[in-house]
Amino acid sequence: MRISKIGQVLLLLIFISSCQGNSSNKEKTISSIKDTKVLQYAIEGKILYENYCANCHQKDGAGLGKLIPPLFESDYMLEDIGRTARIIKYGQNGEIVVNGQIYNQAMPANTKLTNLEIAQIMTYLYNIWGSNHGVIDANMVGGYLQK
Repeated sequence: MRISKIGQVLLLLIFISSCQGNSSNKEKTISSIKDTKVLQYAIEGKILYENYCANCHQKDGAGLGKLIPPLFESDYMLEDIGRTARIIKYGQNGEIVVNGQIYNQAMPANTKLTNLEIAQIMTYLYNIWGSNHGVIDANMVGGYLQK
């Protein structure tokens, strides 16, 4: 039996929704995304986020106290989308201020992530924890990384 692309996305959505725990954050869920392209990117982005980012920033984006900044409702992340792409790819050193809190923990680079993978992570982040930004695609990420 062959399942269509939409069927695959729906099955993956059902699986991911069933795996989501009760988060203390008032985040939107992937199932609340209505645009199918945003949904597809966000599903892949959630998987990538959990594999590459959640160990430090936590599954719910809350960060680690005063050591690792939050991504959920992060003013730092929301004020510059291009900077987010560059931080994911190249890492970051030095002091930053997120939601009024100073952080000075280095973030390692993720140079092996492709522009598409970064786009999927960012689509997830910017549509679940901050805004309804829509799809952030690989071409946009490529432009952000050249600045």
